[in-house]
Amino acid sequence: MLLLGAACGRDLDMLEPAPYPAEPEVFHDDFGPSVRYSAFAGSKVDALDIEYEEVYRGTAALRFDIPAPTDPSGGFAGGAFHATVPRDLSGFDALTFWARASTAATLNTVGIGNDNTGTSRFPVELHSLPLSTRWTKYAIPLPLPSVLTREPGLFLVAEASEYEVGYEVYFDDVQFERLGTIINPRPEIPTRTVSGETGGTLTVQGTRVTFDVNGTDVTVFAAPAYFTFATSDPDVVTVGPDGTITLLQPGTATITAMLGSTPASGSLTIIVERPPSDAPPVPAVPAEDVTSLFSDAYDDVPVDTWSAEWDQADVADVIIAENPVKKYSNLAFAGIEFTSPTIDVTSMTHLHVDLWSNDVDAFRIKLVDFGGNGVFGGGDDSEHEVTLSPISTPSLRPGEWNVLDIPLDAFRSLANRGHLAQLIISGSSAIVYLDNIFFFRGDIIDPTGPTDPAPTPTDAAADVISLFSDAYADVVVDTWSAEWDVADVADVEVAGDAVKLYENLVFAGIEFTSQTLDATAMTHFRMDIWTPDETAAAAFKVKLVDFGANGVWDGGGDDSEHEVTITAGEGLATGEWVRLDLPLADFTGLAATEHLAQLIISGDLSTVYVDNIYFRRPASAAPSMQNTDSNNQ
Repeated sequence: MLLLGAACGRDLDMLEPAPYPAEPEVFHDDFGPSVRYSAFAGSKVDALDIEYEEVYRGTAALRFDIPAPTDPSGGFAGGAFHATVPRDLSGFDALTFWARASTAATLNTVGIGNDNTGTSRFPVELHSLPLSTRWTKYAIPLPLPSVLTREPGLFLVAEASEYEVGYEVYFDDVQFERLGTIINPRPEIPTRTVSGETGGTLTVQGTRVTFDVNGTDVTVFAAPAYFTFATSDPDVVTVGPDGTITLLQPGTATITAMLGSTPASGSLTIIVERPPSDAPPVPAVPAEDVTSLFSDAYDDVPVDTWSAEWDQADVADVIIAENPVKKYSNLAFAGIEFTSPTIDVTSMTHLHVDLWSNDVDAFRIKLVDFGGNGVFGGGDDSEHEVTLSPISTPSLRPGEWNVLDIPLDAFRSLANRGHLAQLIISGSSAIVYLDNIFFFRGDIIDPTGPTDPAPTPTDAAADVISLFSDAYADVVVDTWSAEWDVADVADVEVAGDAVKLYENLVFAGIEFTSQTLDATAMTHFRMDIWTPDETAAAAFKVKLVDFGANGVWDGGGDDSEHEVTITAGEGLATGEWVRLDLPLADFTGLAATEHLAQLIISGDLSTVYVDNIYFRRPASAAPSMQNTDSNNQ
């Protein structure tokens, strides 16, 4: 009999997708439902096997054969256990497993959320997990289970041998559980400041969560996708769900985060800067007077690399106003090498560099000559580094092209220039643009140093204890730049007069410890200084240190010191000799002057010429500071 009837229609558009299985099992005597294993690239691909003897319970366990460091089949063992059918893990709070090793070891990484496709959104890693030879249960907390409703990445392992030989690591009963003992989540994003440029992107990194797991703190590194981010200024930066930061316009914004309803500690300060929009001026030095490393205006010599394998920087070739430029980002220091062949610039007088940066607090250039044998470390190497800043000569200005012509004579420790092999840059900015990098010869007009000597002092020799002066017999000085200071010192001449030149000065230690000085009969400390640096907002500091009767610095009760600061308001000036005539009574923290052992100079000036450094008596009737380029002595 044929029965006919009307069908009952269903609106398929109204159907919700089938839920993903809330299956807890990853491995128990065998792989769980739809679980597959995928070895990581570079690992020993056959490191995983099923173990039937060393098991925690049941009939089988997982065994990883960790290769020896010299194993040609792979440098480590590891991979991801993933499900071909994603799982709903939102009802669990941990991945648990039992583990042991054939010898005591520290497991590099275990975790979840990585399916080895490169597209995983929610990886979690636990690092440096101690293993013993006994079976022990471990738990990896899930940072925010509610987001894991369709997760294919179930379990990951990565381990490299910490010994000269390999060993075995075993896992059993790998599964998701709801323990109920994982409490007190403490999410965190690292507090730091990073810079970028408009139109670029950055990524939130280092996000992690610490949990109380059965009374013990356990910290896991959790992907940014677990967090919800907020920006203090969405016109400057926005933050995507995966932690990608988009830089919109110049300014500063602070990024904070939450893990669910729990605020994360820490914050990320983003400084967005504008990149250059115009090219630097075209150089006008004749080509026959130039040895060029990088410039459209000249033929360049071979450069082996613009970012050596040993440096910490990224370099890219970019076009600005139709002009090729080198852009350095993530710059700590960058090595530019031209070792095959080295270059001979003995006939050159200057190094030219066009520099653009938004942060010009300090930019350093080092030149390295490999000597006649053409290799580093051959005994005839030499090098020197100069530091440029807003108060140096030449000075730097932020947000514009700085056209720098640096006399090669400024690289005073560079003993030779016949086999230059490296140019190394570093500084305060993580992003710099460079163009027109070349050596040239021209008239050497060095504006950075004095042309006239400091006036000759007129104090009677009987009333002086001199550290350095052509006018007097000097006492013994052990060093003009102690090994613990941050400065370069050189002996130079100014119009035939011997002078000490300090460059890259942060602080310099002048020590006379082998024969401390008794200046109890003296009333003043005298010093002539000359700087090319801007002094309007700068300070120069002089510290005297007395080691006490035992003659050593030991932090004991008889050490004493005091520092005096001199500013423009007290006569500090640029481009002229300035006499410091400081009453010892102004060093109020200096309890005694019978065992003086150190003179320390510091401040905001990077380059300082010094002369006529001595203690004197009686007290001068003149002001404590004078500009000594005049005839007033």
